[in-house]
Amino acid sequence: MSAPGVLSFTQQGWEQVLAKVKRALVYLDAACAESLHWGCGSTRLLEAVGGPECHLREFEPAAVGGGAKQPKAVFVLSCLLKGRTVETLRDIICRSHFQYCVVVTAVNHAVHLTANHVPAAAAAELEGQQPVFEQLEEKLCEWMGNMNYTAEVLHVPLLLAPVAPHLALTPAFASLFPLLPQDVHLLNSARPDKRRLGSLSEVDATALTPELFLQIRCLVSGLSSLCEHLGVREECFAVGSLSRIIAADLANYAPAKNRRKTATGRASVVFVDRTLDLTGATGHHGDNLVEKIISVLPQLPGHTNDVMVNMVELTALQNEDKSQSMVAPGCLAQPKDAAAKALWEALLSTKHKEAVMEVRRHLVEAASRENLPIKMSMGRVTPGQLLSYIHLFKNNLKALVSHCGLLQLGLATVQTLKHPQTAKWDNFLAFERLLLQSIGESTMSVVLNQLLPMMKPLNQRTNNDYSPEELLILLIYIYSVGGEFTVDKDLGEAEEKVKKALAQVFCEESELSPLLQKITGAEIPTGLASPRPERARTRPQRSPSLTTYRVYVVIQFPFVAKGWTPKYCFFL
Repeated sequence: MSAPGVLSFTQQGWEQVLAKVKRALVYLDAACAESLHWGCGSTRLLEAVGGPECHLREFEPAAVGGGAKQPKAVFVLSCLLKGRTVETLRDIICRSHFQYCVVVTAVNHAVHLTANHVPAAAAAELEGQQPVFEQLEEKLCEWMGNMNYTAEVLHVPLLLAPVAPHLALTPAFASLFPLLPQDVHLLNSARPDKRRLGSLSEVDATALTPELFLQIRCLVSGLSSLCEHLGVREECFAVGSLSRIIAADLANYAPAKNRRKTATGRASVVFVDRTLDLTGATGHHGDNLVEKIISVLPQLPGHTNDVMVNMVELTALQNEDKSQSMVAPGCLAQPKDAAAKALWEALLSTKHKEAVMEVRRHLVEAASRENLPIKMSMGRVTPGQLLSYIHLFKNNLKALVSHCGLLQLGLATVQTLKHPQTAKWDNFLAFERLLLQSIGESTMSVVLNQLLPMMKPLNQRTNNDYSPEELLILLIYIYSVGGEFTVDKDLGEAEEKVKKALAQVFCEESELSPLLQKITGAEIPTGLASPRPERARTRPQRSPSLTTYRVYVVIQFPFVAKGWTPKYCFFL
């Protein structure tokens, strides 16, 4: 095992899981699958399972149960063993023939006590005991149909998806979003008049909804386990209202207090609300190839931080229909390929031009080692040049298998460089620079009026014009860099014009993307028709501050669509 770090923390956790999976049917939820994807790779799990058949299944209510020849099951879950999760466990087990069940949860038993409303004093007395897990073990035997069968429930902190040695993501908390000012009145609805909150600065853990508090406590549990692995006593700092609550909860978390007494090292942990840096998330000033790859390539299904790489160039297939979906896509995560990992880590930390040259260098070196007939060319690196190097591996199965990870990263680079959205990147950057100049010299109303001519409905747009999603990104960018400004008559008129133009763009779309459906709440499969005002509903939605009532769009400024962050945003 390597020196303590995010990678060793994840791999150590998965080794505990792999020790349980031999000849088992393994069910994973999406977050644990993503942790495995970046930390060990699915092949490592398949090797541990053994046997000629694929024994991996997604943990969901409709999951297929185990047959008569599959007596053992292992469930690897990122969430609390409560509510729908337990119901899904019961349903899968009851329609199976299991005699041995192991349930692995990424959530500490102490958090399960909190979720079951056990007072802190009583929980302290149960130190070293795990009554919640023991009760579930009895239930597992009951669902298997024989109390003499074997059941185990254990905690393994599968918190992280280690993207690089010093960069890790938390896929189980992808939906955890900072509180917004308009959330205060929702929190107040459950509080008596004398204890009303005046602003976000007054919100603490006791004011949160039970669901949000438990989600935070699950995150704190995982972070405490990470600090224990690193052997450090953490000092927490926070910027933002939700970060302040998380930092305070970690500081007061009972298992963390006990851990700090024996920790030999020290560490500073900084929590930052992502909504305080929307400029960085929505801007195009980053000169990084990985940022562009994640931005333009389609998302890998079930994942929050990886993309699909079309591998058809390495096959004999002719994919002339661009609308066809990829059958077996490649990806960015290559945990078992040392050369691909080295390239990936270089791409993360270098500028665009140097990164493309690094991809060429790795491809040339790999082709040279395999004695492939490579033709060297100097000067500017082009997508065609990279593709010609990749094609050298096409008819050499041994070389293709040996360098499969490297070829996936090479194809991801080629497809990104050739993608129409990449050409648009410079257009975004130019407009953002113009906005920065305008905001410094003009009022917000002038800036919004500059954006109006670019808000074109579907029948007037060309490939170089901005889509509805891109218009939202620009609006968020404008209001993020604009800071505080004076609200006057001119601004009100300009915002009304933008609202009408944006509503018209939405209504004339032939089909809303999944993202726009989530933001607007309009789950209409075909084109939107312009609404009749008298039929417009006035019932407000809870989450987005950009809301829709059937097809009548209401937009408030400034806005942030809750639960949405642009794809090219990185989280630590």
